[in-house]
Amino acid sequence: MSHLMSNYLPLDVTFSSGKGCWLTDDKGQQYLDCLSGVGVVNLGHCHPTITKAIIEQASTLLHTSNWYHIENQELLADRLCSVANMDKVFFGNSGAEANEAAIKIARLHGQNKGVENPIILTANQSFHGRTMATLSATGNSKVQAGFAPLVSEFIHVDFNDIDAIKTFDGNSSVVAVMLEPIQGESGVIIPDDDYLNNVQSICNSNDWLLILDEVQTGIGRTGQFFAHQYNNITPDVMTLAKGLGNGIPIGACLTKGAASELLMPGTHGSTFGGNPLATKVSLSILDVFEGDNILDNVNKQSAYIHSQLSAALKDYSAVKEIRIKGLMIAIELNVDCSTLLQNALDDKILINITGNSIRMLPPLIIKKDEVDIMLEKVIKLINNASQ
Repeated sequence: MSHLMSNYLPLDVTFSSGKGCWLTDDKGQQYLDCLSGVGVVNLGHCHPTITKAIIEQASTLLHTSNWYHIENQELLADRLCSVANMDKVFFGNSGAEANEAAIKIARLHGQNKGVENPIILTANQSFHGRTMATLSATGNSKVQAGFAPLVSEFIHVDFNDIDAIKTFDGNSSVVAVMLEPIQGESGVIIPDDDYLNNVQSICNSNDWLLILDEVQTGIGRTGQFFAHQYNNITPDVMTLAKGLGNGIPIGACLTKGAASELLMPGTHGSTFGGNPLATKVSLSILDVFEGDNILDNVNKQSAYIHSQLSAALKDYSAVKEIRIKGLMIAIELNVDCSTLLQNALDDKILINITGNSIRMLPPLIIKKDEVDIMLEKVIKLINNASQ
C-alpha cells in the first residue's frame, strides 16, 4: 500500500536513469521521451554541462537565505534581463509561484491607481497553476472543481478573440491581461500572428499590464528563446519555469518599466527561490543555448516534423488538425484518445493526451534519427486508433 496521496494516476513504469532523449526503466527497457517531463528537460536528461554545474555547486554551497546577496542569482538576473529586454527578476521555485508573483504585481499596480477591486483578464482554456490564485486565473473548470470560493477578480475571455478584450476597453477596474502566448495544456493552441500585438496595444492605451505566462513556451521551446519574440513585443511581466531549470525547481517573474518598482521589501519572498544551486543550473543552461545553437536545431527539426506529419497524415480522416510551433506539437483527432497514452507507453514512447489531442514536447536537442523514431511510432499509434 502506497502512503502517497492519490492526486496522481501514474502509469505502470518506474524510470531509473536517463540520457539525452531516452529514459531507461527499472527493468532495463528504453523509452523515447517525447514529453521532456512536460516541457521541463529541454536539454535532455543528464546533460553533461548541467550535471557538472550541479556537482560543482553542490560541493560548494547549496543554500543561503535571500537576506544575503547570492552571486549566482544576481548573475542569472542580469543574463535573463539582457536576453529578454526586461529590467528586474523575482525568483521562486515553480511556474505557479512565478505566476503568483505576477498576480501580486498586477494587484499592486491596481492599488497604486486607486482601484479597489482590480480585475485581471485571463483566457478560457488557459492554465496558470494549481495554487489558489493561479487556479482561479486558469480558465478550466475541471482544475477549479471543488476549490470554491475562488480568488477574485479574474474574468475569463476567449483566447485569440481580440474583440473579447476590446469589450473591456475603458474599464477602470481592469489592471492587467494575463495570457499564454500559446496555450500548452489545452493542446498547443496557437493564436493569430498579430493577436499579442493587438492585446498589447489595448493594454497600453488603458494602462493595463500585459502579463505573458511563458512557463511552457519560454527557454527555446517554440524556436525563439521566448515565444513573444515572434511578435517583436516586450511584455510588462513575463513568467518562466520548466526549461529554466531542466529538472531543478526554479521559477522567475521578470518585469519591465513601472512594473519593476512594485515589489518592495516585505511585499513578497521565497525561502528557496533563487538559491545558489538552482541559479547555477540556470546559468549553465544559458551557456548551452549560447554555445550549441539549440534554437537552430529546434527550428530545423520542427520544419521536418511538420512536413513529415502533413504528408503522412493528409489522408487520415481521423486527423482533425496538426498544430506545431517549434517543438510544441499537437495532433488533434476525431476519434477516442482514451487508450493512446497506454498504447504509446507499450510502444516505448512517452507522449501526452490532452482532450482529443496527442501532445509532444520532445527535448530541444532531439536529432533527426530520433525524430524519425518518434514519427514512426506516432503515425502507427494514430493508424491503430483510426481502425
